[in-house]
Amino acid sequence: MTVEKGGPDATDRMEAGVTGMGGLGLGGLGLGGRVAVVTGGAGGIGSAIAADLASLGARVIVADVDLTGAEKVAAGLVSESALALALDLASPPSIEGFAAAAGRVDILVHNAGVSIVEPFVSSDPAGWDLMWQVNLRGPMLLTKLLLPGMLAAGWGRLVFVSSDGARAGSGGEAAYAATKSGLFGLAKTLAREAARANVTSNVVCPGPTDTPMLRRVGADRPGLVEKITRGVPLRRLGTPADVAGLVAYLCTDRAAYITGQTLSVSGGVTMH
Repeated sequence: MTVEKGGPDATDRMEAGVTGMGGLGLGGLGLGGRVAVVTGGAGGIGSAIAADLASLGARVIVADVDLTGAEKVAAGLVSESALALALDLASPPSIEGFAAAAGRVDILVHNAGVSIVEPFVSSDPAGWDLMWQVNLRGPMLLTKLLLPGMLAAGWGRLVFVSSDGARAGSGGEAAYAATKSGLFGLAKTLAREAARANVTSNVVCPGPTDTPMLRRVGADRPGLVEKITRGVPLRRLGTPADVAGLVAYLCTDRAAYITGQTLSVSGGVTMH
Protein backbone atom coordinates (compact mmCIF):
# COMPACT_ATOMS: atom_id res chain seq x y z
CA MET A 1 0.00 0.00 0.00
CA THR A 2 1.33 3.43 -0.93
CA VAL A 3 0.68 6.24 1.50
CA GLU A 4 0.76 9.83 0.29
CA LYS A 5 3.15 11.71 2.57
CA GLY A 6 3.22 15.17 1.13
CA GLY A 7 2.30 17.51 -1.67
CA PRO A 8 0.97 21.06 -1.38
CA ASP A 9 -2.65 20.04 -0.98
CA ALA A 10 -2.39 16.69 0.81
CA THR A 11 -3.35 18.16 4.19
CA ASP A 12 -6.34 19.98 2.75
CA ARG A 13 -7.60 16.81 1.12
CA MET A 14 -7.27 14.85 4.33
CA GLU A 15 -9.12 17.50 6.31
CA ALA A 16 -11.91 17.52 3.74
CA GLY A 17 -12.24 13.76 3.77
CA VAL A 18 -12.75 11.02 6.30
CA THR A 19 -10.12 9.65 8.66
CA GLY A 20 -10.07 5.89 8.95
CA MET A 21 -7.94 2.84 8.23
CA GLY A 22 -6.06 3.12 11.49
CA GLY A 23 -5.68 6.87 11.29
CA LEU A 24 -4.77 7.21 7.63
CA GLY A 25 -6.61 10.03 5.89
CA LEU A 26 -8.86 8.90 3.08
CA GLY A 27 -9.55 12.20 1.36
CA GLY A 28 -12.46 13.18 -0.82
CA LEU A 29 -15.15 11.34 1.11
CA GLY A 30 -16.48 14.24 3.14
CA LEU A 31 -19.69 16.04 2.21
CA GLY A 32 -19.45 18.99 4.57
CA GLY A 33 -21.35 22.01 3.27
CA ARG A 34 -23.37 19.95 0.78
CA VAL A 35 -27.17 19.77 0.80
CA ALA A 36 -28.63 16.38 -0.10
CA VAL A 37 -32.20 15.37 -0.88
CA VAL A 38 -33.24 11.73 -0.48
CA THR A 39 -36.66 10.88 -1.85
CA GLY A 40 -38.45 7.94 -0.28
CA GLY A 41 -36.32 8.80 2.73
CA ALA A 42 -38.68 7.26 5.27
CA GLY A 43 -38.25 3.75 3.88
CA GLY A 44 -35.63 1.11 4.60
CA ILE A 45 -33.12 1.93 1.86
CA GLY A 46 -33.94 5.64 1.89
CA SER A 47 -33.33 6.03 5.61
CA ALA A 48 -30.01 4.18 5.31
CA ILE A 49 -28.94 6.49 2.49
CA ALA A 50 -29.92 9.53 4.53
CA ALA A 51 -27.92 8.25 7.49
CA ASP A 52 -24.78 7.64 5.42
CA LEU A 53 -24.94 11.06 3.75
CA ALA A 54 -25.43 12.75 7.11
CA SER A 55 -22.50 10.83 8.59
CA LEU A 56 -20.31 12.25 5.82
CA GLY A 57 -21.31 15.78 6.79
CA ALA A 58 -24.14 16.58 4.39
CA ARG A 59 -27.23 18.48 5.43
CA VAL A 60 -29.94 15.99 4.52
CA ILE A 61 -33.49 16.74 3.47
CA VAL A 62 -35.59 13.62 3.99
CA ALA A 63 -38.41 13.67 1.46
CA ASP A 64 -41.36 11.31 1.58
CA VAL A 65 -45.11 11.17 1.08
CA ASP A 66 -45.11 9.84 4.66
CA LEU A 67 -44.13 13.04 6.45
CA THR A 68 -44.36 11.50 9.93
CA GLY A 69 -41.95 8.76 8.90
CA ALA A 70 -39.62 11.29 7.28
CA GLU A 71 -39.60 13.36 10.46
CA LYS A 72 -38.61 10.32 12.51
CA VAL A 73 -35.72 9.59 10.15
CA ALA A 74 -34.55 13.20 10.15
CA ALA A 75 -34.66 13.35 13.94
CA GLY A 76 -32.37 10.33 14.15
CA LEU A 77 -29.65 11.66 11.85
CA VAL A 78 -26.32 12.93 13.19
CA SER A 79 -26.85 16.20 11.32
CA GLU A 80 -28.57 18.75 13.55
CA SER A 81 -29.75 20.64 10.47
CA ALA A 82 -31.54 17.67 8.92
CA LEU A 83 -34.99 18.47 7.62
CA ALA A 84 -38.08 16.47 6.67
CA LEU A 85 -40.38 17.65 3.90
CA ALA A 86 -43.50 16.11 2.40
CA LEU A 87 -43.18 15.03 -1.22
CA ASP A 88 -45.75 13.23 -3.34
CA LEU A 89 -44.04 12.32 -6.60
CA ALA A 90 -47.41 11.57 -8.21
CA SER A 91 -48.39 15.24 -7.79
CA PRO A 92 -46.66 17.95 -9.87
CA PRO A 93 -47.85 20.71 -7.46
CA SER A 94 -46.30 18.79 -4.56
CA ILE A 95 -43.04 18.47 -6.48
CA GLU A 96 -43.00 22.18 -7.27
CA GLY A 97 -43.72 23.10 -3.66
CA PHE A 98 -41.03 20.76 -2.41
CA ALA A 99 -38.41 22.21 -4.75
CA ALA A 100 -39.24 25.73 -3.61
CA ALA A 101 -38.99 24.75 0.06
CA ALA A 102 -35.75 22.80 -0.39
CA GLY A 103 -33.84 25.69 -1.93
CA ARG A 104 -30.27 24.97 -3.00
CA VAL A 105 -29.58 21.28 -3.49
CA ASP A 106 -26.19 19.77 -4.34
CA ILE A 107 -27.07 16.08 -4.19
CA LEU A 108 -30.31 14.54 -5.39
CA VAL A 109 -30.94 10.86 -4.65
CA HIS A 110 -34.04 9.53 -6.36
CA ASN A 111 -34.83 6.58 -4.11
CA ALA A 112 -38.65 6.63 -4.00
CA GLY A 113 -40.57 4.02 -5.88
CA VAL A 114 -43.81 2.09 -5.94
CA SER A 115 -44.40 -1.45 -7.16
CA ILE A 116 -47.59 -3.42 -7.76
CA VAL A 117 -46.80 -7.12 -8.14
CA GLU A 118 -49.17 -8.96 -10.47
CA PRO A 119 -49.06 -10.82 -13.80
CA PHE A 120 -48.94 -8.39 -16.69
CA VAL A 121 -51.99 -9.81 -18.48
CA SER A 122 -54.18 -9.19 -15.44
CA SER A 123 -52.63 -5.87 -14.40
CA ASP A 124 -54.66 -2.67 -14.18
CA PRO A 125 -53.56 0.29 -16.34
CA ALA A 126 -54.43 2.55 -13.40
CA GLY A 127 -51.54 0.87 -11.58
CA TRP A 128 -49.30 1.50 -14.57
CA ASP A 129 -50.14 5.19 -14.35
CA LEU A 130 -49.25 5.35 -10.66
CA MET A 131 -45.91 3.64 -11.23
CA TRP A 132 -45.16 5.88 -14.20
CA GLN A 133 -45.92 8.96 -12.13
CA VAL A 134 -43.86 7.99 -9.08
CA ASN A 135 -41.03 6.01 -10.64
CA LEU A 136 -40.25 8.06 -13.73
CA ARG A 137 -42.26 11.23 -14.32
CA GLY A 138 -41.76 12.43 -10.74
CA PRO A 139 -37.97 12.07 -10.83
CA MET A 140 -37.90 13.83 -14.21
CA LEU A 141 -39.92 16.77 -12.90
CA LEU A 142 -37.93 17.11 -9.69
CA THR A 143 -34.62 16.91 -11.52
CA LYS A 144 -35.76 19.56 -13.99
CA LEU A 145 -36.42 21.92 -11.08
CA LEU A 146 -33.24 21.23 -9.08
CA LEU A 147 -30.61 20.56 -11.74
CA PRO A 148 -30.28 24.20 -12.88
CA GLY A 149 -28.91 25.11 -9.45
CA MET A 150 -26.24 22.42 -9.71
CA LEU A 151 -25.28 23.58 -13.20
CA ALA A 152 -24.94 27.15 -12.00
CA ALA A 153 -22.84 26.08 -9.01
CA GLY A 154 -20.54 23.92 -11.11
CA TRP A 155 -20.99 20.84 -8.92
CA GLY A 156 -23.70 18.28 -8.37
CA ARG A 157 -24.61 14.66 -7.92
CA LEU A 158 -27.62 12.81 -9.31
CA VAL A 159 -28.18 9.22 -8.17
CA PHE A 160 -31.18 7.26 -9.40
CA VAL A 161 -32.10 4.15 -7.43
CA SER A 162 -33.64 1.73 -9.92
CA SER A 163 -33.78 -2.05 -9.51
CA ASP A 164 -32.15 -5.19 -10.81
CA GLY A 165 -35.72 -6.20 -11.60
CA ALA A 166 -35.67 -3.43 -14.19
CA ARG A 167 -32.23 -4.39 -15.44
CA ALA A 168 -32.82 -8.11 -15.81
CA GLY A 169 -36.60 -8.51 -15.69
CA SER A 170 -38.73 -9.73 -12.81
CA GLY A 171 -41.88 -11.83 -12.93
CA GLY A 172 -44.99 -9.92 -11.88
CA GLU A 173 -43.33 -6.54 -12.21
CA ALA A 174 -43.64 -5.62 -15.87
CA ALA A 175 -44.88 -2.05 -15.34
CA TYR A 176 -42.51 -1.50 -12.44
CA ALA A 177 -39.56 -2.72 -14.52
CA ALA A 178 -40.64 -0.59 -17.47
CA THR A 179 -40.84 2.60 -15.41
CA LYS A 180 -37.69 1.96 -13.38
CA SER A 181 -35.70 1.07 -16.51
CA GLY A 182 -36.60 4.48 -17.90
CA LEU A 183 -34.21 5.90 -15.30
CA PHE A 184 -31.30 4.30 -17.17
CA GLY A 185 -31.80 6.44 -20.25
CA LEU A 186 -32.58 9.54 -18.20
CA ALA A 187 -29.45 9.20 -16.08
CA LYS A 188 -27.16 8.58 -19.04
CA THR A 189 -28.54 11.52 -21.00
CA LEU A 190 -28.18 13.84 -18.00
CA ALA A 191 -24.64 12.55 -17.47
CA ARG A 192 -23.76 13.81 -20.94
CA GLU A 193 -25.66 17.08 -20.73
CA ALA A 194 -24.36 18.05 -17.28
CA ALA A 195 -20.77 16.81 -17.47
CA ARG A 196 -19.22 20.18 -18.30
CA ALA A 197 -20.61 21.55 -15.03
CA ASN A 198 -19.06 18.74 -12.94
CA VAL A 199 -22.46 17.20 -12.31
CA THR A 200 -22.42 13.40 -12.36
CA SER A 201 -25.41 11.15 -12.92
CA ASN A 202 -25.51 7.45 -12.09
CA VAL A 203 -27.94 4.61 -11.40
CA VAL A 204 -27.79 2.12 -8.54
CA CYS A 205 -29.77 -1.10 -8.89
CA PRO A 206 -30.50 -3.00 -5.68
CA GLY A 207 -30.98 -6.72 -6.03
CA PRO A 208 -32.90 -8.80 -3.46
CA THR A 209 -32.86 -6.58 -0.38
CA ASP A 210 -34.35 -7.19 3.03
CA THR A 211 -36.79 -4.29 3.28
CA PRO A 212 -40.32 -3.88 4.65
CA MET A 213 -41.56 -3.88 1.04
CA LEU A 214 -40.05 -7.31 0.38
CA ARG A 215 -41.43 -8.66 3.64
CA ARG A 216 -44.92 -7.42 2.75
CA VAL A 217 -44.76 -9.17 -0.60
CA GLY A 218 -43.36 -12.30 1.05
CA ALA A 219 -46.16 -12.38 3.61
CA ASP A 220 -48.61 -13.21 0.83
CA ARG A 221 -46.30 -15.78 -0.77
CA PRO A 222 -44.99 -18.33 1.77
CA GLY A 223 -41.46 -19.44 1.02
CA LEU A 224 -40.77 -16.61 -1.44
CA VAL A 225 -38.11 -14.86 0.64
CA GLU A 226 -36.29 -18.12 1.33
CA LYS A 227 -36.39 -19.03 -2.38
CA ILE A 228 -34.98 -15.63 -3.34
CA THR A 229 -32.20 -15.98 -0.76
CA ARG A 230 -31.16 -19.37 -2.12
CA GLY A 231 -30.70 -17.80 -5.54
CA VAL A 232 -28.16 -15.25 -4.32
CA PRO A 233 -24.53 -16.39 -4.81
CA LEU A 234 -23.55 -14.72 -1.52
CA ARG A 235 -26.40 -16.69 0.12
CA ARG A 236 -28.02 -13.77 1.88
CA LEU A 237 -30.36 -10.92 1.14
CA GLY A 238 -28.88 -7.50 0.76
CA THR A 239 -29.37 -4.91 3.48
CA PRO A 240 -30.29 -1.25 3.09
CA ALA A 241 -26.76 -0.43 4.27
CA ASP A 242 -25.30 -2.39 1.34
CA VAL A 243 -27.10 -0.09 -1.08
CA ALA A 244 -26.55 3.08 0.91
CA GLY A 245 -22.78 2.66 0.94
CA LEU A 246 -22.55 2.75 -2.85
CA VAL A 247 -25.00 5.65 -3.16
CA ALA A 248 -23.06 7.70 -0.61
CA TYR A 249 -19.76 6.99 -2.35
CA LEU A 250 -21.14 8.17 -5.69
CA CYS A 251 -22.03 11.47 -4.04
CA THR A 252 -18.47 12.21 -2.94
CA ASP A 253 -15.52 13.77 -4.75
CA ARG A 254 -13.85 10.34 -4.78
CA ALA A 255 -16.44 9.38 -7.41
CA ALA A 256 -16.01 12.53 -9.49
CA TYR A 257 -14.89 10.53 -12.55
CA ILE A 258 -17.80 8.10 -12.46
CA THR A 259 -20.82 9.19 -14.48
CA GLY A 260 -23.39 7.63 -16.77
CA GLN A 261 -23.02 4.24 -15.07
CA THR A 262 -25.53 1.63 -13.91
CA LEU A 263 -24.23 -0.37 -10.94
CA SER A 264 -25.87 -3.37 -9.29
CA VAL A 265 -25.82 -4.22 -5.60
CA SER A 266 -27.16 -7.75 -5.85
CA GLY A 267 -24.87 -10.22 -4.11
CA GLY A 268 -23.93 -11.58 -7.52
CA VAL A 269 -27.43 -12.31 -8.80
CA THR A 270 -26.68 -10.14 -11.81
CA MET A 271 -23.14 -9.80 -13.14
CA HIS A 272 -22.28 -7.30 -15.85
